[in-house]
Amino acid sequence: MSTPTFQAAVVRTPGGPDSIEIIDVPVAEPGPGEVRVAVAAAPVNPTDLGVVGGFFHELGMINQPDHTGLGWDFAGTVLAAGPGVDLAIGTRVAGVVLGFDRDFGTYAEQLVVPAAELAVVPDGLDLVAASTVPLSGLSAAQIVDLLGDAPADGNRLLVTGAAGAIGANVAALAPDRGWRVTGLARAEDEQFVRGLGADFVTEAEAEPGWDAVVDTTSQQAWGLTPVRDGGAFVGVRPNIVPAAERGITVKVLMAQSDGPRLGQLLARAASGLLPTRVHAVLPLAQAADAHRGMAKGGTRGRYVLEP
Repeated sequence: MSTPTFQAAVVRTPGGPDSIEIIDVPVAEPGPGEVRVAVAAAPVNPTDLGVVGGFFHELGMINQPDHTGLGWDFAGTVLAAGPGVDLAIGTRVAGVVLGFDRDFGTYAEQLVVPAAELAVVPDGLDLVAASTVPLSGLSAAQIVDLLGDAPADGNRLLVTGAAGAIGANVAALAPDRGWRVTGLARAEDEQFVRGLGADFVTEAEAEPGWDAVVDTTSQQAWGLTPVRDGGAFVGVRPNIVPAAERGITVKVLMAQSDGPRLGQLLARAASGLLPTRVHAVLPLAQAADAHRGMAKGGTRGRYVLEP
């Protein structure tokens, strides 16, 4: 009798979107504390473009002998549960799979993951929208944790890339900790950024002396220049960290999975308090097309793959 399989998108030799392959993978049953999920939606994130392009292979962060799995976050339904798991079959869940050096990812029809890292998707939030929350939402929440509560002597926070997925979530979450947020983005994004409850600018230099800056741009282009002496800076690129100067506290995001926190973020998304933006939904077989579209830049919202 043949072994049951499912389809997944992987890269053997990275070389851009054309190097993405759809392969058959044997179905694995969940072990203790694990669940097997039918993936309903998996967003394309900027990190995926780096994997497919070979960036992380060149840095020595990926060393898979056969193939590298693609995709970080997802939403779907529980197909099977291992010992010690109390999630019922059919429960709608979302989660994130972190780390670069792995032979599996969320661009797949199925996925086996630790149940503790998942969160139940609230009724009223569809799975495509829910799939956009785990990576961007948890990243933003952990950035806000790195900032901490706004100090009494200054609460002006500049978020660069405020119209992007992580930046928009930071703008939505930071006021909880007392920060007054100004979002930096392109002029055409002003309505969206202000809709998050933030003020808006198109240039950091026009407003020097921010108490804190969160730079969510891929090139970390702004650095510490906009931050006042003794202020705070949080970046999103561990390999591009500005050297501390002028008494500025410099921190960098290292995203962690967190099931309970993800549950809170999904609840906020379901109530409309956290943005979930989808640019387009494509079948898994068109993963390369989604990567090409995202690489062009300028999209607001994620390409989401449906296996």
